[in-house]
Amino acid sequence: MFLLGFAKNVMERQIANSLRAPAPAEPLPDLGKTYPGTAVEPQIVRRLIDDSFIYLSEGQRAEIFESFNRALLSPVNTPIRGQMIEHFARKALAVRAAQVRLSQLSYREKQMLAVEFKEEIAGIGDAEIELLRGVLEKGLLPVPMDLNQLFLATLESRPAAAPKAPPPAMASQPLPGS
Repeated sequence: MFLLGFAKNVMERQIANSLRAPAPAEPLPDLGKTYPGTAVEPQIVRRLIDDSFIYLSEGQRAEIFESFNRALLSPVNTPIRGQMIEHFARKALAVRAAQVRLSQLSYREKQMLAVEFKEEIAGIGDAEIELLRGVLEKGLLPVPMDLNQLFLATLESRPAAAPKAPPPAMASQPLPGS
């Protein structure tokens, strides 16, 4: 009973304080620092990139920001600038949410994903495998590092593809209608 009474007093005081104190006004963006036609400042876009693409190096994130910033400042994109920011923000937040979900998987669940990965890559060619290996080695896939390492190990354990037989010679086949 004592704790309930104490909690009730604390809540009453907080409610009374919030009614007396005006809500802090949200600062308006400095329109001189925003992308033209929007209320979004470049520092917000940079923070979104830094928070969403944590698996990339600082240099890679800076490269993304510079490229996106140039696109946003381009006069050609004036009519769609707001849509570009909104689309990019949605994609960046989806990447971050996926990163968080994947990082919360148990090691066993990550191993099961690696098995599924092995099944998926079984049918692709050596050139595609090498491209995938490069992406994984550079840490460009938006997965936690331990899962990235499991995927790399899966690639390393993959047997080399058998050389394909050359196609039959065309000259030895009769032409239709001859």
